[in-house]
Amino acid sequence: MTRVSIVIPTYNRLTRLKQVIAAVERQTYPLEDIEVIVVSDGSTDGTNEYLATIQTSLNLRFVPQENAGPAAARNNGFRNAGSEYVLFIDDDVVPSPQLVAEHMRQHVARPNLVVLGPMLNPPDFTHEPWVAWEQAMLGKQYTAMSHGNWTATARQFYTGNTSLPRQVLISSGGFDERFRRAEDIELAYRIEKLGVEFCFTMDAVGYHYAERSFVSWLQIPYTYGRYEIVFSREVQHQLLDFVQEQFETRNWLTRMVVGVCLDRPKISGAVQAIAKRIADISYRGGARGRQIAQAAYSAIFNLRYYQGVSDELGGRKAFFGSTKVRTLSKPASS
Repeated sequence: MTRVSIVIPTYNRLTRLKQVIAAVERQTYPLEDIEVIVVSDGSTDGTNEYLATIQTSLNLRFVPQENAGPAAARNNGFRNAGSEYVLFIDDDVVPSPQLVAEHMRQHVARPNLVVLGPMLNPPDFTHEPWVAWEQAMLGKQYTAMSHGNWTATARQFYTGNTSLPRQVLISSGGFDERFRRAEDIELAYRIEKLGVEFCFTMDAVGYHYAERSFVSWLQIPYTYGRYEIVFSREVQHQLLDFVQEQFETRNWLTRMVVGVCLDRPKISGAVQAIAKRIADISYRGGARGRQIAQAAYSAIFNLRYYQGVSDELGGRKAFFGSTKVRTLSKPASS
C-alpha cells in the first residue's frame, strides 16, 4: 500500500478533535500505512496535554507551535511528514470510514493529482442558518462536479478534505503564512501553474461540524473579495477577469443591491440588517421560508464579497469602472 500522511491543524477544538482522531482510527485503509500529524497552533484548551499523552492505535505525532495561523500549521505538518502523499483534514471535519481509501484510490490511478472530497452536513448536527446556507452552496458545487457539469479547479481547493503529492507542496513552496484566510486557494493557484490536475470524488466524504458566529461569517466573503484582487496581483492569475465576469452574470437584483450599497456603510448596514431579519423570520417557516432565508443570506454574502473587492481595488469608482454591466437596470425580460 502507498503511505499517506494525514495533517490535522488544530486550535482550541479538543472535543471535536477527539472525534476526528477516533474516526481516523476506523478507516478502512490499512492503519500501518497511515501517519497522522496533529499540529496544535497554540491551543490553550487542554489540546496539548491530551495529544502528549494520547493512547491510540494510530502512528500519531504531535507537533506543537506558537499560534501562527492555519497556513503555518499546515506547513509545519507537511514538512514533518514522511509519506509520498499528504491528506489535509480540518479539526472540525470528521472523516467517513472510506475517506482515506478513496483519496488514495485516485492517487494510485493518477499519481500527480490533487484530490478533493466533499464536506457534507453531519446527520447528528444542526448548523446555524448562515452556515447551513454556506453548506448548501458547497452542495451545489459538489453536485455540479459529480454530474460532470464542470471540472474541479483551484477554486475548490478547500483543505478541510484534500490530498496531493508531498512533492507538489514542496515545489510550490507551501502555504503563504501571511494569509489567515483563503490561504488554501492562494496555494492552489500556484499549484495550478505547475500543471497539476485537480479532481473531485464524492466518495471521500467528510462531515463538517462547522461552528461560527454570524459576525465571523460576515468576515468570510469580505476577506475573500479582497484576497481575490491581492492574489490576482501577486500570483498573476486572471482573477480580476473572473470577478468581473461573475458580477456581470449576477441577477439584476444582486447587481442593484451592490450598486446602491457599495462604499455606503450606513445604507449597506441597514440593508444587511433587514436581510438578516428576513432570514431569521423566514428560516423558521418551513421549506419555502428556508428558500427565502437562503436568498437573504446570498444577498448579504454577495454584498460583503463585492465590498471587499471594491476596497482592494480602491473604491466603487474603480469597481464599476472595471465591469461592463449597468448595475442598476432591471432587464426587460425579467
